[in-house]
Parts: sequence; structure tokens; C-alpha cells
Amino acid sequence: MISGIGESSAPLHHFAGLSDWLSEQSGATDIIVKAAQKLSGGAIQENWLLSVSVGQAGRWLEAGESQLVLRTDAPSSLSVSHGRREEFALMSVAYDAGVAVPQPFALCTQPDIIGAPFFIMQAMTGEGQGRKLVRHPDRSRFGGALVRQLGIEMARIHTITPSIAALSFLSDVPNGISPARQRIAECREGLDTLPQGHPVCEYALNWLEDNLAVWEAEERALTLTHRDFRTGNFLVDDGQLTAILDWEFAAWSHPAEDIAWLCARCWRFGNDGDIVGGLAGFDEFAAGYEQLLPDSIDRGALPYWQVMAELRWAVIALHQAERNDSGAETSLELALSGFMAAEMEYNMLALIKEVSSGAGGRAL
Repeated sequence: MISGIGESSAPLHHFAGLSDWLSEQSGATDIIVKAAQKLSGGAIQENWLLSVSVGQAGRWLEAGESQLVLRTDAPSSLSVSHGRREEFALMSVAYDAGVAVPQPFALCTQPDIIGAPFFIMQAMTGEGQGRKLVRHPDRSRFGGALVRQLGIEMARIHTITPSIAALSFLSDVPNGISPARQRIAECREGLDTLPQGHPVCEYALNWLEDNLAVWEAEERALTLTHRDFRTGNFLVDDGQLTAILDWEFAAWSHPAEDIAWLCARCWRFGNDGDIVGGLAGFDEFAAGYEQLLPDSIDRGALPYWQVMAELRWAVIALHQAERNDSGAETSLELALSGFMAAEMEYNMLALIKEVSSGAGGRAL
């Protein structure tokens, strides 16, 4: 499942109370957790592949050998990410709307079972590592069709509106404040809390503020946005999309935020010519997206949101490095994240130059 099995496994006593809890939640009996393997990826949250045996089937567990995924908090996390209760609700709403997500089965908000809140979801097949996907030997065969699938699935997400009662906790865009203005505030706060200054990020932030009035000129309806929909956060099996993962940043926003994030250069993993996640061109994505939402892509907003995407990822990367540097969580992956900020800074400056010269953004 997910982006491959990691090298670490957990002592089974760490999940000692899980068998009884799974039985209580599913109605299945004689459950034994036989193995727990940490899945690769997940710098902000942890995913564990559980191998379980089941004596008598329940509501969502079949008898015999099964696999489930347990998603829980990493030792330290970003304050802007949702907790497990909220992410479980988001995935439940998306699943009911027909979005390709692992089916969420059960939520535990108490820490007494494994030491932290968690939820259990369906184990899905597929490759999720971005660098492997963009270098797949058959990418030229399946890339276009895959990107059309991505367009369809993103459009499905964008059909979900703030009227959904189960998502009432998504109140992070106050009335009268645009999503762009809110993201600028979040990035500025993120930069201000870092121990060192980052002048290029500050320059990009000022540019976004200076150009905000142009982007805000038209009133735009808000929809649910994933806000981390990118290569590396979905699974692909034999060229087919199987699941969209990691809903911890979802919010009400303008759909252009999601589209620009997927098209940002930082998520192409070196395949710069394939604008959509390093997999294929924008026309293929637009064909899928507008199959569900005809003539709805705001292409004029994409360059602005692409600058925002590079800035936001740079701020996140710097904070991930700070988690390691502060001693909150020792991790080579987190430590190396900080070095990626320079690449994002280069991308910001290149995009700003293109947009300011009238050349348009990279997704156009």
C-alpha cells in the first residue's frame, strides 16, 4: 500500500490494545494484529500498515488475513495541519462524494490505545513516491490518462461546498477575507516565527500582497480544496489513480489554489516540461476537470497561486527543518527539507519575473 514499506516496524506491544478496539468498532471477533510496518513518506503524520487475522467477519473486516492502515500523529507536527478527528471527517465526506480516497473505517480520539489519536482506513495498492512516478518507464503511455483522472478527481472535490454540516469546523477563512489574503497572513506568520530571516520569501510575500487587489477583483465562490493535491500524495497502480491521500491541510478556498499547487514546479521532480505534477501537460488535466465542471478553470488566477504555492512549500520546508534543529523530532528527512527552500525561492523569482513581464505563469 501507499508509497512503499519503510524500514521500521513497531514492537507489537505498542499496538497491544488495538485488537480489542478493532473488535469493538467493527464487530469482528478473534482479531490478532500480527505485524505493523511503518509506511514511507508522512513527514507530518505517520501511516502504519497493519497485518491482521480475523476469526469472524464484522462490518468492515472480512474473516481471514486482512490489511489496514493506521494513521496517527508524528512526534511533532505543524500547527496548521488538522488533527485526526478533522481529517477523518474530511475523508468521510470525500468518500461519500465519490472521490477516490481510502475508505475511512473508525476513529479513536483518545490516546490510551496507542498513545495518540488515530484512525483506521482501507489499505490501497499503488506507488506514491513522486520521484518514482515521474521516472516510471511507462509514464509516456499512461501519463496523459492519469492526469485526466487527476482532473476528474479534483473537480469532484471542488463540488463539495460549505453547506456540508460535517465540515463546519473548516472556518479558517473569515467572512470578508479572501483565501489569498488568509494564505498571505499564514505565510507571514510562518516566516515571523522562524529563527532566521529569509529575504527572498519576504520579497515574494510582498509581491503577493502588492498584487492581491488584482486577483481579488472578482468575487469567487468557495469550495472544498485539498491544499496538498500533488504528485507524492496520491497512489498509482499500473498507470491508474487508486487513492488521494493526506487531507490534513484541506480548507474552503478558491479551486485555483489546488490547481496551481498541483502544477507548481516543485512537484514536478525534475520533469519541468510536464506541467501537471511532472506527469503530463495541462490540457489533459483541464479535459478531465472540465468534464465535471465545464469552463470553470480560472486560468488568470493560476500564475498568482503558483507563486503562493512555491512560497507556502518553502515556509513548510523551513518549519520541518526547524522541528529537527530544535530537537523536537530528530529526522534526516526533516533536516534535509530546509535545503529545498532555496529551490522554491528560485521558482518564486522566476515566476514573478514571467508574470511581471506579461509572459504568464507556468501552467498556462
